[in-house]
Amino acid sequence: MPKTSNFSALKKLLSKPKDVVIVTHWSPDGDAMGSSLGLYNYLKNKKHSVTVIVPNDYPDFLNWLHGNNKVVNASVSGLQAAKKIKAADIIFCLDFNSLSRIGELGKEIAGTTAVKVIIDHHQQPEDFADYLLHNVKSSSTCELIYDFIQLMGDTKKIDKKIAECLYTGIMTDTGSFRFPSTSAKTLKITAALVEAGANNSEIHNRIFDDNTEDRLKLLGHALVEKMVVLKEYNAAYISLSNEELSRFNFKKGDTEGLVNYPLSIRGIKFSVFIVEKDGIIKMSFRSKGKFDVNTFARQYFSGGGHKNAAGGASNLSLEATVNKFLGTLPLYKKELIGQ
Repeated sequence: MPKTSNFSALKKLLSKPKDVVIVTHWSPDGDAMGSSLGLYNYLKNKKHSVTVIVPNDYPDFLNWLHGNNKVVNASVSGLQAAKKIKAADIIFCLDFNSLSRIGELGKEIAGTTAVKVIIDHHQQPEDFADYLLHNVKSSSTCELIYDFIQLMGDTKKIDKKIAECLYTGIMTDTGSFRFPSTSAKTLKITAALVEAGANNSEIHNRIFDDNTEDRLKLLGHALVEKMVVLKEYNAAYISLSNEELSRFNFKKGDTEGLVNYPLSIRGIKFSVFIVEKDGIIKMSFRSKGKFDVNTFARQYFSGGGHKNAAGGASNLSLEATVNKFLGTLPLYKKELIGQ
């Protein structure tokens, strides 16, 4: 069930100019940046002083989003980020619900007296905020930002800049509107965003049809050489080493969406992408049907997310992480085969 705080007090607080900070999760994706910059443009239009802070860099195919040039990258400008957080009257936490998801920024936020607001659609939010707009059934945090603007009574103030940011996050988090999280409400909201000026075709091209030659070659390598299909478990996985990424001149975002490809294979219900980058092992989990990758990621790989889409990490080597993953599959054979 959706959880919504009484936002009337927050609406009153926002009726006068405030110093606002918007923070999103580590390695921001389309929904993280779309929701952050969508809210940024909305609050700027309301005459607030607004700063978007990210823990680290994000893919350059998101750099066209309105307000991108004003984003503070804490991994580069840590002192500036800390100063902004300390001075904030209100801090919005978007597309994450645990302060551990944003590293050192979480400690900075925990130590402030600023009013804190969570807007998020991931499971099991932590209790650290004064206001909570949370619904695991929402397609994206961008959809919830639309809900928030509606709660503020301002949907008529959604302009082209806001609309394009929010459309981007909804489109990317729904897999171009093909995932089960795409509801009738989602489509009604995206229709309203198009009416407000979002160019759906142009946005799709900017996100999905702006590849480098290296990125396509990395994709080909991953699918031809590194994809392992485990038909006995209706599962598949892809693993990439730091050396392989370097060979294809990897840059942020080049492996975005790679985990979804094995799920398009007939019969595959569970897909995992394991990547080594600068000594860190990151994991992405996707599933079809009833198999809960949120629970799986939480239990084995210090992660979490949604029922059919989650992330995780490992402090083991790439090879050992792959072996650990393979060692879990016999425990779920009946569940994966029986779907």
